Amino acid sequence: MPDDKATQKLLYPLPGYNFQVTIDSDSASFVEVAGLASEYETVTYRHGFSRWEGEDVTRFPKRSHSTVTLKKGVMRGGNFLSQWLTADPPSARAVAISLCDEAGAPVVVWHVKEAIPVKLAAPGFDVNGTQIAVETIDLLASGISVEYL
Repeated sequence: MPDDKATQKLLYPLPGYNFQVTIDSDSASFVEVAGLASEYETVTYRHGFSRWEGEDVTRFPKRSHSTVTLKKGVMRGGNFLSQWLTADPPSARAVAISLCDEAGAPVVVWHVKEAIPVKLAAPGFDVNGTQIAVETIDLLASGISVEYL
């Protein structure tokens, strides 16, 4: 017997194209978000007497976060992002990337803590091209967490 519609909705994977980005309290449209990753590296520690006592090694987990990359279409007049990117030095801001359902309601939210822009790349220009102009913004994060709603 097939599952009912509500059960199918809960079990079906969400498409990756329906997302929204919020920086502090301002929403912005982006064409791509990449680099949302948080991982643990292992730091190995050997104390001063390990040579005489044998291979007594202690390993500590060290959390590291990758650079979050946002791609956005270039528009006339700029927006609140241009003020943030040109500030010297830029302030740390909270960024939330929400994966949404078909109604536009957030289902999964990745919270990027204390994001600071570290790179702004202009789009490539080609007289023969027909693509839109897309700029790339790289953010350095002090933490990434996931919230399932």
